[in-house]
Amino acid sequence: MRIGTSVAEPSGPEALTKVTEQLRAAVDDGFDSAWMSNIFGLEALISLAVAGSAVPGIELGTAVIPTYPRHPAVLAQQALTADLALGGRLALGIGLSHQIVIQDMYGYGFERPARHMREYLAVLQPLLAGENVAFEGETVQARIGLSVPRSGRKVPLLLAALAPQMLRLAGSLADGTVLWMTGPATVRDYIVPSITQAAADAGRPSPRVVCILPVCVTDDPAQARASADKAFAIYGQLPSYRAMLDKEGAAGPGDVAIVGTEDSVTEQIDALAEAGVTDFVAGEYARGDDGPRTRAFLRRLAVKHNR
Repeated sequence: MRIGTSVAEPSGPEALTKVTEQLRAAVDDGFDSAWMSNIFGLEALISLAVAGSAVPGIELGTAVIPTYPRHPAVLAQQALTADLALGGRLALGIGLSHQIVIQDMYGYGFERPARHMREYLAVLQPLLAGENVAFEGETVQARIGLSVPRSGRKVPLLLAALAPQMLRLAGSLADGTVLWMTGPATVRDYIVPSITQAAADAGRPSPRVVCILPVCVTDDPAQARASADKAFAIYGQLPSYRAMLDKEGAAGPGDVAIVGTEDSVTEQIDALAEAGVTDFVAGEYARGDDGPRTRAFLRRLAVKHNR
């Protein structure tokens, strides 16, 4: 299992410089990858292209780019350009986002999201592979080819997938999935079997399963879980994540956070590897002395898994 880290979104006019510094630290600490969200702050593809072009030696992923606000040809053009800037190190994570964002904030319809994603992939995948597209769907249409220079490899495409239809799409049409707020039992008993079967049925290779979870190494796990509940409270309310928490039997985000002493956290992360996770990505949120302690642990873990 590969070990990655999340990029904390900085603020201020030096934000991109701070992203570069985080990526350099990730390389120095031995992480295999670094993943950046795309919500309402820095745009992830631009940020990774700018900051990451100065930091070789690490895969850089988006977790994730919402599909609705960008035509798939526009996203393909952006992703190919970013991958070129990075010398072929981009992993493109995409997802539906949430109705409250897409419909209430952006003003797009959010009907039949699984059909939207299937049709979106029908345009995005061929364009990423360098093919022209002529497609007429109910939610997406395209008659276009791109002339973006290529890095020399196909950009890996990962789909944020939690519901059964989305997992089937991730396994049969994409290269894997990016997870968030999904506990270990749910990963073991639901996510991995579903996406793996979908890939097998489609004759595709075993899918990549990128699992991002909050991590805190501490002697006070109860306080760490309470802090996670507070810091990530919104994710306990969004329907797609709420469904995963319910499936896990978790009251809130703190119940799926990876917390405890070094030995306890090691056991929890090892269990994810045994469940079929191919990439564990740490969402560091600890404060005070637990922050450096958590980072030091993750540094050792990354080095161990790189051997």
